[in-house]
Amino acid sequence: MRHCIYPGTFDPITYGHLDVLSRASRLFERVTIAIAPNPGKGPLFSAEQRLDMIRPNVSDLPNVSLATFDGLLVDFAMKQKAIAIIRGLRALSDFEFEFNMALMNRHLEPAIETIFVMPNEAYSYTSSNLVKQVARYGGDVSNFVPPNVAEALKRAFAAGAPLH
Repeated sequence: MRHCIYPGTFDPITYGHLDVLSRASRLFERVTIAIAPNPGKGPLFSAEQRLDMIRPNVSDLPNVSLATFDGLLVDFAMKQKAIAIIRGLRALSDFEFEFNMALMNRHLEPAIETIFVMPNEAYSYTSSNLVKQVARYGGDVSNFVPPNVAEALKRAFAAGAPLH
């Protein structure tokens, strides 16, 4: 079974992420969304909260599962018996970082391929960080994230959550 890992912080998941996921789910028989805790990025939501936000938005994709991981992505991918890592590329500015990461992953584990997937151009400027900034100041993020995520952002910032 052809299995890929779609890793990320997903803090929070956006329509751009979901678009890349949808594309990956058509290319692979099985896709695992792998949430990295990534404390260095100072996530707004815990890994469990991110899982809870993603779950209802992937229920229509039967070949998609969710997991969290810590450590090297290629080690996680090998344990999951995946053959590829999916990475979304929104713009040329993403390419250098993603290219270097793909080369490092190939060096660490040559059996795992990295596949770059471009989201619909409508999402090319959307990032989790921008969405959080807009939401923090009461802006409408409904065009960028699913309704349950928009509500979670509203609750988090109403409770005084800091933006990292």
